[in-house]
Amino acid sequence: MHYVDNILETIGNTPLIRLNKITAEIDALVLAKVEYFNPGSSVKDRMALKMVEDAEADGRLKSGGTIVEGTSGNTGMGLALAAIVKGYKLICVSTDKQSKEKFDILRAVGAEVIVCPTDVAPDDPRSYYSTSKRIAEETPNAWYVNQYDNPSNAVAHYEQTGPEIWKQTDGKITHFVVGVGTGGTISGVAKYLKEQNPDIKIWGIDTYGSVFKKYHETGIFDEKEIYPYITEGIGEDILPENVDFEIIDGFEKVTDKDAAIYTRKLAREEGIFAGNSCGAAVKGVLQLKEHFGPDDVVVVLLHDSGSRYIGKMYNDDWMKEKGFF
Repeated sequence: MHYVDNILETIGNTPLIRLNKITAEIDALVLAKVEYFNPGSSVKDRMALKMVEDAEADGRLKSGGTIVEGTSGNTGMGLALAAIVKGYKLICVSTDKQSKEKFDILRAVGAEVIVCPTDVAPDDPRSYYSTSKRIAEETPNAWYVNQYDNPSNAVAHYEQTGPEIWKQTDGKITHFVVGVGTGGTISGVAKYLKEQNPDIKIWGIDTYGSVFKKYHETGIFDEKEIYPYITEGIGEDILPENVDFEIIDGFEKVTDKDAAIYTRKLAREEGIFAGNSCGAAVKGVLQLKEHFGPDDVVVVLLHDSGSRYIGKMYNDDWMKEKGFF
C-alpha cells in the first residue's frame, strides 16, 4: 500500500513545467516551478511547516498553544494545515487588500481571521504587523510566527525548494526568478543554488509601491517609493530580515496591470491556473529576456493557485473596474 500518515507529508516535490506560448519570444528554456501542487495550494506550505516544527523543537510553541501570524493568506493556509494536524489554535491577521477567497478559505480550515487596513504605516497600531504582535502578547500560551524575520522561513527553501530545482534541472539551471515578499523563498533557494554554482543569476520580482528594487540598487530605504498597490503577495514597505540582498543579483518591477493580465494569460495560454504574483513573475521574466541566451535554463517559481483570486484577477468585471481590460 502507498499512503502518507497525514496531509503534511504531501508538501514539496512539486513539478517543473515548461512554458511554451507565453514565453515564445524568449530564446531560452523557461521552466515553471508550480507550487500550487502543495496541499495548501502555495509555496508557503513549506516554510509554514518548518517554522512550526522548529518552534516546537525549541519550546516556543507548546502543546495546546495558539499560533498567531500576520499573513496575506498563503502562509496562513500552511499554518492552518499544521495547526489541524498538530492540535493548535490559529489566529491570522491580514489586510483589507487581500482577496475575499483567502479569508473564506482560512475560516473554512478553522482559523480565526482579523482584517486590518492596508494603507497605514507598519508601526501604526492598526497595521497587521502591530496587530498580530499585540494579539500574540495578549493571548496566553501564544507563539508569534513573524515569517518576515523568522530564519526558518529561508531555511525551508534552502533545505527543500533549492535542492528540488537543482535536481529537476540536472544542475543546468542558469537563472532563478521569483517574486519577493518575506524574502524566504528567494534567499533560501539562492543560497543553495549559488553554493552549487555561483554563476547562477538570481532575480527578484518587485512591484511598484515597494522598496526592494531601489534599496538593492542604492542602499537607500526611500519612503517615497511606498504607496498602495494591488498586486498581492510580493513587495514590502519594510525590509524583512529574510531578504538576503547580498545573494540577489537584481530586482525587476512589474505593474499591477501587467501582473493581473499575465495571471490570466498563464491560465489561457499554458493551462496553469496560478495566482496574482505568478503573473507578475512571468511578466518579469519577459522583461528580463535580454539577459537570457539560447543555452540558458530559466526557472520561474509560481507561488500559488488561481483559486485565491476568483473575485479579482479572474473576474471580468473586476478587471474592467480597475482599468486592466
